[in-house]
Amino acid sequence: MTERENFFSLIKRTGYERIPVLYDFCPYLQETCSQKVKDLYREIGFTPCPMAYAGGIPVKDSDTEKFRKYYDHLKEGTTIDIYGVANEPGSAAAMHMTHMLHPLEKLETLEELEAYPFPEFVRDKEDMARQLARNNALKAQDKVICGSMQCTIWETAWYMRGMEVLMMDMMSEDEMADFVLDKVTELAMERAEYFVKTGAEILYFGDDIGMQHTTMMSRELYQTWLKPRLKKVVDAARAVNPDVIIFYHTCGFVKPFIEDLIEAGIDVLNPVQPECMDFGEIHAKYGDRISFHGTIGTQTTMPFGTPEEVRAEVFKNLDIAGKKGGLLVSPTHLLEPEVPWENIRAYIEACRDYTESSIRMG
Repeated sequence: MTERENFFSLIKRTGYERIPVLYDFCPYLQETCSQKVKDLYREIGFTPCPMAYAGGIPVKDSDTEKFRKYYDHLKEGTTIDIYGVANEPGSAAAMHMTHMLHPLEKLETLEELEAYPFPEFVRDKEDMARQLARNNALKAQDKVICGSMQCTIWETAWYMRGMEVLMMDMMSEDEMADFVLDKVTELAMERAEYFVKTGAEILYFGDDIGMQHTTMMSRELYQTWLKPRLKKVVDAARAVNPDVIIFYHTCGFVKPFIEDLIEAGIDVLNPVQPECMDFGEIHAKYGDRISFHGTIGTQTTMPFGTPEEVRAEVFKNLDIAGKKGGLLVSPTHLLEPEVPWENIRAYIEACRDYTESSIRMG
């Protein structure tokens, strides 16, 4: 199989020849370990996951200074995104961690929300043609094209409104909740359609709806406010390409929501944190209807385990998934500064060695 064929066959649970390697480094590890990874790939004759990220939809007005009026004061070095969400830098010890501030948090009327400068996306034919050509060229190089849309609905909405305020809006069935969530859903649909029209084969959605030991909200609240909106975004993408594959990220304990995610059209669930859910249990119940990405703990195994424990965890979870595939095994989140190089190396080598050991064992 080519890398593309192998990737899609694994995700679709129709068998595979190699385990793709996929992880994200924090800035510190990017600086200290990137060259080590390149050297390791050359040493062991291995190639990383073929996933390549597509360019996003352009914004009509990218000047974020207009959002400063929604804040009383912002620290020097604060960044503001296209939705107006501000992230203030922390101390040197915080490294890449920031303090988030919410531009809609203090707004009290629907009229104030309606006057807010939500981003306007531009569908320029020349830009779309360029993006499509770029993505087709990458496919010809055996790459798989992914449109990254994590923070799809819920997180985008509460980043803007504030989680407590938005939760209160939802619980009181306030029209302000409908307005914010509907507006964010419309923007997500535009992004999804753009990605698929310009050649994305995978869309990576995501909204954290779980906490360490329980869900972030009741299933009734989720089914009322978020599930129908997520399905609208999935349906918008599939109206362009019925075969587009939908990944969905949510940290934490989300067992009560997995059935809803499947019904909404999700193909691959990430990250199945072992600190929050048991992969064997989840796979036994849902593994014939959904695939998985993750399962190697970044709260436990990656930072604090031994290389042998990392390797054992990779092998264990791939054994659970079986020969048909359905698991893109990887760390469950960004690898933070405390993760030692030896464990990163152990993860990469375990992915390479698993299929070789499986072949030897027949």
